[in-house]
Amino acid sequence: MLFALCVSAQAQQPGKIARIGYLTTNSFPAELPRFDAFRQGLRALGHIEEKNIVIEIRHTDGKLDRLPDLAAELVRSKVDVLVVASTPAALATQKATRTIPIVFVGVTDPVGAGLVESLARPGENITGFTNVAAVLSGKRLELLKEIFPKVSRVAVLWDPQVLGSVPQWKESQLPGRELGMQLYSMEVSSADKYESAFNAAIKAGSTALAMTLNPLANSHQKRVVDLATYHRMPAIYPRGDFVDNGGLISYGPIFALEGHDAARHVAKILKGAKPAELPVEQPSKFEMIVNLKAAKQISLTVPPNMLARANRVIR
Repeated sequence: MLFALCVSAQAQQPGKIARIGYLTTNSFPAELPRFDAFRQGLRALGHIEEKNIVIEIRHTDGKLDRLPDLAAELVRSKVDVLVVASTPAALATQKATRTIPIVFVGVTDPVGAGLVESLARPGENITGFTNVAAVLSGKRLELLKEIFPKVSRVAVLWDPQVLGSVPQWKESQLPGRELGMQLYSMEVSSADKYESAFNAAIKAGSTALAMTLNPLANSHQKRVVDLATYHRMPAIYPRGDFVDNGGLISYGPIFALEGHDAARHVAKILKGAKPAELPVEQPSKFEMIVNLKAAKQISLTVPPNMLARANRVIR
């Protein structure tokens, strides 16, 4: 009889409010397009803030040494699922918990980073979405050559302290050689080193810039773009918001779609799905954005065929 009363009382309780932790290595302004898409995706699936979900947000503003503490803080808050943006954030969260489900986005090589056993069978408590950034390194160099045919020396901006940035630099080597480019390793792991890094690249003869996807640069977009413009370097970026901030051209997965994708996995997990049973997915849609204002600033003419292929042109 007591058991029956308990069951009846539980059935009458309002629905549980799910707690979602969101950890990113970007500054929050740089993360906002993806986060807004994440919230919209959840809402479309019936998960509404302050009604049946609560989202706790943490960001490092590009300071990776803060990750372990922020990951541990979210774990202590007893969230039901964790969403993490970037390879460093995913690794820190994986160390912090082996039980709370984790959904990652913005990860370059989840298998190589040791996050999952394979894309088809992630294993344990983690799954998510790869941005295939390393695979796209060669494509970005091709587009840079197309927009600036005379280029022969290209500075590749990467962060050797970020695991996801390293394969992007490595995967640039062969395409660079095939395109007749000499690549300069422009290594920056601290925001106060950007100016000296650009000066060194120019001194080495670099006349153009290719940027890897990395948390530090994502959080200091305007600084990187302004320096490239100041040195009159045609530059290609991995995310469209760099172009919105004055950059010349970008090519990569649609950034905001990563938020919608994460919402899809989170909704499945809240309904009882296990991360180990959700395969890691790769992007299927890519976009190229060209900024003609930026081209004019450095006296560069964008070929008409590139403008015709662009998904968006800023005039």
